[in-house]
Amino acid sequence: MKKRLLAALMTAALSMSLLAGCGSGSGSASSKSSSGSKSSKTYQVGIVQLTQHPALDAATKGFKKALTDKLGDKVKFDEQNASGDSATCTTIANSFVSSGKDLIMANATAALTAASQATSDIPIVGTSVTDYGSALDMKDWSGKSGTNVSGTTDLAPLDEQAKMIQELFPDKKKVGILYCNAEANSKYQVTNITKYLEDEGYTVTEYSFSDSNDVANVAKKACGDSDVLYIPTDNTAASCAENINNVAEPAGIPIVTGEEGICKGCGVATLSLSYYDLGYQTGEMAYDILVNGKNPGDMEVQTAKKFTKEYMKDRAVKLGVTIPDDYEEIKSE
Repeated sequence: MKKRLLAALMTAALSMSLLAGCGSGSGSASSKSSSGSKSSKTYQVGIVQLTQHPALDAATKGFKKALTDKLGDKVKFDEQNASGDSATCTTIANSFVSSGKDLIMANATAALTAASQATSDIPIVGTSVTDYGSALDMKDWSGKSGTNVSGTTDLAPLDEQAKMIQELFPDKKKVGILYCNAEANSKYQVTNITKYLEDEGYTVTEYSFSDSNDVANVAKKACGDSDVLYIPTDNTAASCAENINNVAEPAGIPIVTGEEGICKGCGVATLSLSYYDLGYQTGEMAYDILVNGKNPGDMEVQTAKKFTKEYMKDRAVKLGVTIPDDYEEIKSE
């Protein structure tokens, strides 16, 4: 009897041991399944773009292409345009926070400011942003935000743009700078390029407008007082480039611009970057944040990898501007 009882107890102990082993194996399988599920997540990305014009459109297109190249159908975009209204940027950014997006891409300075004020938790990448210190209200900007924000800047070398003006117009004396005073990105460029232009020997005068309604009148005043105009990477000016050209071209006043899109509309030359490439670069940063777990606050804001001297041939011929051989022609679409 004792032997039978002992055998029964041993059998029960062995069965419990086997069951425990099965339970452990089941837990391991469950863990693997959970890990696999995490790696196959579909990421929800919100895009807030300040306004519609070629440069910003190209940046958004490049951003989406980069993430789609890397994630395929595992990324979904909620793309919204604020039609040039900063308050609408805020509304869009808040809606992204409410819906729990995995990441927000803010296209242009006002969009980045709105997104950064809407959340300190959701990762944000900016693009087409001139100066992150101004956009984030950080006076001691070091290149990294230390917050949930990083991205790319479209700031071209302003000293090189000033030298371009001197190269193209060595005999001119007066440079007028045309820009929207509601855009912090434009103010930053105006302040800095003015110093470089004065170093080149020019007298510099600012001509600012508050919105699209007074662009034509301000442009007319600027053309009447200036030998050549400079327009920075200004979103309002970009949206009104054709109107500016309708004033400047008949007046015979050449315009050097901060980027290609504005140059197509009203300029004769620019030192510009590819906004599509800049957006793609931003998308690669977003991938590192979403998939590789990088902290935006530790990521250096990146500059464009290439800047190119470009010109509009027809406008240069019409205005009698001689273009050096190292400039590339901008093809009309």
